[in-house]
Amino acid sequence: MAKEELLTMEGFIEEILPDGRFAVVLDNEHRIIAYTAGKMRKFRIRSVVGDRVHVEMTPYDLTKGRIVFRERTPGQAGGPPKRRSNFKR
Repeated sequence: MAKEELLTMEGFIEEILPDGRFAVVLDNEHRIIAYTAGKMRKFRIRSVVGDRVHVEMTPYDLTKGRIVFRERTPGQAGGPPKRRSNFKR
């Protein structure tokens, strides 16, 4: 039996909820509860209110989803600043 296809939608994070969940408003104005995908947790990709995200949902339950991608926002730094050591030999 083949695995069901997932629906991929776009939206933005409206609210951060407890237990690692987010309230996401999709482009079609539906509000869902989503959690962060494992790869995003592994690589410590943080999401904040207002971020554009891609959400995967199953066709069986359209009220829950998994955040699989966070779009980069213009003007945002690439990451934490690099630390330089002043150690000389």
